Amino acid sequence: MNTIKVLVVDDTIVYRKIVGDALKQMPGIEVVGTANNGRIALSKIKTLKPDLMTLDIEMPEMNGIELLQELQNMDSPPLVIMVSTLTHQGGELTLQALELGAFDFLPKPEEGKITENMLKVQKALEPIVRHVKRHKFGIIDPPARPKHAVPIPARTAEPKAAPRPLPSRPAGIRSKSEIIGIGISTGGPNALTKMIPMLPKDLKVPVLIVQHMPPLFTASLAASLDKKSALDVKEAKDGDIIEPGKVFIAPGGKQMKIVAGADGLTRKIKITDDPPENSCKPSADYLFRSIAQHYVGRSTGVIMTGMGSDGTKGLVQMKNNGSFIIAQDEKTCTVYGMPKEPTESGIVDVIAPLEKIADEIVKTI
Repeated sequence: MNTIKVLVVDDTIVYRKIVGDALKQMPGIEVVGTANNGRIALSKIKTLKPDLMTLDIEMPEMNGIELLQELQNMDSPPLVIMVSTLTHQGGELTLQALELGAFDFLPKPEEGKITENMLKVQKALEPIVRHVKRHKFGIIDPPARPKHAVPIPARTAEPKAAPRPLPSRPAGIRSKSEIIGIGISTGGPNALTKMIPMLPKDLKVPVLIVQHMPPLFTASLAASLDKKSALDVKEAKDGDIIEPGKVFIAPGGKQMKIVAGADGLTRKIKITDDPPENSCKPSADYLFRSIAQHYVGRSTGVIMTGMGSDGTKGLVQMKNNGSFIIAQDEKTCTVYGMPKEPTESGIVDVIAPLEKIADEIVKTI
């Protein structure tokens, strides 16, 4: 049987039990050991050779950040999932952990009974474990089903050979884009840290981003990107006026959409507590639908690294309303999930590696 070996690292016995029990409920998972600090974990990694490790950040002797730094010197380190507290400090440390190579993170349940928290952790871990199984054992997902949009053959950002010139803009687009919508998930913080600073200071359109993250973490991400970018980056607030050259990140645990201002000309951000879509809150589909409605033929949709298919339905609506669609290529995605179905269904206009996405965005405005 194909088995994933997991090491659970946390200085609190309660969380070692919660995470360990959640993993043991999943088929094909073997919890090969636990550790209460990074130093012990480092020793066990060398002997047990786990495929996957859940890792707390704040621990005695050697914390999670220090352990990740040590793992960078290993030839075949395990895939690391951070288990982080829902605080501003937890968000900042988690971003640092992701920059050091952690694959993903899940928030620690702060309230509720152990059984309830175990189920929450199990639900959060399941898609990650499925990805690890695909990665390790070569399980291939079934092909994406075509969507109801007119297929336009995608061009790559730098085609090796083009038998004929490709148009810079498909016939369906009526004018230059006036807004950019981005959907992104697993691997997103690192990808955005590379891509957003590549956008020029004089960008003449707003950028709205849905990054799958819980509350507080999106504020930390916005603050981090703001320091690294020439553009103003902020966590969106209800009522924010959508202005050129501003980057708005949807707040974790909320939904973000566009509404018309009272004058009928301006557009504002509306933050709602509407239900999750595709188990996501914020959801890219939710944002993309409102862009399709308010910017007919004047928008660009960008779909980047992430698990699942959030964003696909919204991109179809954007495409049918004349939007230009850019997808990150498989090679540079941490997880080729969210861009996969739009690309295979034929609604994508440009497939670009991470380092070319900013250039492709600029070409549409």
